Amino acid sequence: MTDRFKTAHQFFVGDSGSMPEIDDHSIDLVVTSPPYPMIQMWDDQFSLSDPKIGKALEKNHGAKAFELMHRRLDPVWAEVYRILKPGGIAAINIGDATRTVDGQFQLFPNQARIITTCLSDGFTQLPTIIWRKPTNSPTKFMGSGMLPPSAYVTLEHEYILIFRKGEKREFDDDKEIRRQSAYFWEERNAWFSDIWFDLLGARQESGHQRENKRTGAFPLDLPFRLIHMFSIRGDTVVDPFLGTGTTMIAAMCAGRNSIGYEIDGGLQSGILEKLSDVPAMANRMTRARLEAHHHFIEERMRTKGNMKYVNRPHGFRVMTKQEEDLCLLMVRNVQYRSISKFTIEYGGLGQPGFDETRSMPVGDPSTSENRPPKGRQMKLF
Repeated sequence: MTDRFKTAHQFFVGDSGSMPEIDDHSIDLVVTSPPYPMIQMWDDQFSLSDPKIGKALEKNHGAKAFELMHRRLDPVWAEVYRILKPGGIAAINIGDATRTVDGQFQLFPNQARIITTCLSDGFTQLPTIIWRKPTNSPTKFMGSGMLPPSAYVTLEHEYILIFRKGEKREFDDDKEIRRQSAYFWEERNAWFSDIWFDLLGARQESGHQRENKRTGAFPLDLPFRLIHMFSIRGDTVVDPFLGTGTTMIAAMCAGRNSIGYEIDGGLQSGILEKLSDVPAMANRMTRARLEAHHHFIEERMRTKGNMKYVNRPHGFRVMTKQEEDLCLLMVRNVQYRSISKFTIEYGGLGQPGFDETRSMPVGDPSTSENRPPKGRQMKLF
């Protein structure tokens, strides 16, 4: 691995039902979380895109509104299939909805509807991840309390639907980068479980009251994991529902290129405001991974004895031969190419030894090279 390399990032304000800026078969990974049909916070956005949806809601035609909302999403999944390379992966975070319509409380199965569409588009479905968002609120239960049979099960989980386009991806020319992009053995054991208990739902705070009303629970760790699981360094990740930029920031932190689409131009300024924090944020996440691995090594060697394999770039012990070339990244700076184009520069983790990698300098977001050009921070298309 060279001491330094760069990734490129760009976002577009527009409807991702058509993404003409992206060529066919050119994208390695899609990670996204769309607006959830039949969740009230998204009613206005769906109704603006199709007035029939608003009329169906007004008339309490729940099934019709549900179907019309998904028909607004269907073209996006077709575009995702078009832009993915053979072997490319789509990871879609979605939750089902519960809602009382015309006096009837019911479930609207968003994940099942998206699965049906993606399979008809030609995708192969892989095992789904369920991530649980526990709440300790004593008022979370719905219905008749302790009296059967009219209490309702609470929805405290969401689905990460995993689809692949075609056969498994080949790595004829990228074997070295693939090895450098490995994850730790203990990360594999946690990340590739079908249930994640250790992620907490987090509001995508944008700093603007209007924007916060329509942002959902999408913690940074979620796309960060998925990007490491299903892509290699230098791949391109697309999020067709960029929102406040969480997937793009995760791609920056992970050393991947990214493209995002967001129909609401009002969210653009919030994305720009976050960019100066990317170096510090990315390097905290890298150090957290190193710290967790350090504790794993100590405990493993204490209970099981010495570990056979040594990671070559950093000099610490690892569990498997596949981790020997794993190379962690530090973000040096963000370079602003235009109002919607950015470059991230990486480097600095070439020295052996766990303690030395922990002490590498962190990009300073207060320096002029890490701030947007004057007059551009809040400018919209």
